[in-house]
Amino acid sequence: MSIKNIVCCTDFSENAEIAFQAAFEMAEKYQAKFTIIHALPPVVNPLLTETEWISPYEPIQSFVSKIEDRMQQEYGNRISDSVDYEFVVLDGHVSTEILKYLEEHHTDLVVMGSYGLTGVGLVLFGSVAKRVAHKAPCSVMIVRTKEVDKIQTDEIKTTNQD
Repeated sequence: MSIKNIVCCTDFSENAEIAFQAAFEMAEKYQAKFTIIHALPPVVNPLLTETEWISPYEPIQSFVSKIEDRMQQEYGNRISDSVDYEFVVLDGHVSTEILKYLEEHHTDLVVMGSYGLTGVGLVLFGSVAKRVAHKAPCSVMIVRTKEVDKIQTDEIKTTNQD
């Protein structure tokens, strides 16, 4: 398998950090182009109908600039000069935009955390990792933290004891 183009998806969660570390190591090893993506979900009020969208208080370009600055602070300062990298901020339905990007940019591997959003966010937006894993036009690497595995193991033990 030839890996020349690696994409890492981030929502700045702990799992996204683990994904970044894994993707960066692979980009260095394979001397691959390394792209870090963040997708801005549409701003909606779940109490409104599908046709009633809430406009962001700030223009979208302001949000994009803030995300790019955060990506540079959290990731860019740690990437060595030997790696060809870029940051991309997408806007729209998160998994749809990621899948479209992967297809259009001939990605060989996408790396992402097993989960990011929790609670209401997960219910509203669904599992991005699950959708990408099922529909990506490339190989998908989903990373997990040991804490996630421990929590899930503890939940299974609790369920089995009931």
